[in-house]
Amino acid sequence: MKPFLFMLLAIAVTTTYGQQKVSDIPLPAGYTRITQERHSFGEWLRNCSLKSDKTVYLYNGTPKRNQQAQYAVLDMPVGEKDLQQCADAVIRLRAEYLYKGGRTEAITFKATDGTQIGYSGWLKGDRFVLQQGKLLRKRIAAPAQGRAQFEKYLETVFSYAGTLSLSRELKQVPSTKNIQAGDVFIQGGSPGHAVIVMDVAENRSGKKIFLLAQSYMPAQNIHILKNPAAATPWYDADFGRKLYTPEWVFGDGALKRW
Repeated sequence: MKPFLFMLLAIAVTTTYGQQKVSDIPLPAGYTRITQERHSFGEWLRNCSLKSDKTVYLYNGTPKRNQQAQYAVLDMPVGEKDLQQCADAVIRLRAEYLYKGGRTEAITFKATDGTQIGYSGWLKGDRFVLQQGKLLRKRIAAPAQGRAQFEKYLETVFSYAGTLSLSRELKQVPSTKNIQAGDVFIQGGSPGHAVIVMDVAENRSGKKIFLLAQSYMPAQNIHILKNPAAATPWYDADFGRKLYTPEWVFGDGALKRW
């Protein structure tokens, strides 16, 4: 009888939550989601799965101290090291999209010193060694394929890339009126931070709203952010000179695009 009751409870919890993907997150009245091109980054982000448990856990399995910032948690790897922090989470999502689309050659990111870290070269045996403050590429490993190699590659990227390198790679978006899913609000530096636009919607008058996701320090589950100024997780694209998120404030010129 106890297992049966436990099963009923699990079903009730899942049904109550009811949001299995980003696209299931309810919209404010009068808004509809902006159509995304097939196989685009925006479409992929919208279809990212959500965990039924809204708790944000750190890389070591302990709950994050602040559990008030998240609306939902993405079902996405976090790793077992303190690496996948803010910019790394943005890189993770972009890399996962390209990886699952079979676009190996497009998976490449720059380290803070400007060194290009490409996944196709990694599969052929390229590895990266820090010598005298410079990251050097050396073909010293045997060629290999598979998910495990992808995760090892990302660990290397996370180790040598950050908000500064990512902000240099992305292109400036002049106005938030043109905001798109996949865009990134980023402040490069130390400290710095980055959050990614997961979805965008608009009403009949063309007013846009958007969802944000982040990781933070220490490395933790990527999560959909609450909007501290609203009852929903959606942010108004016309937010003024500063974007206030639960754990960071972004100023003018922070919006960028791949």
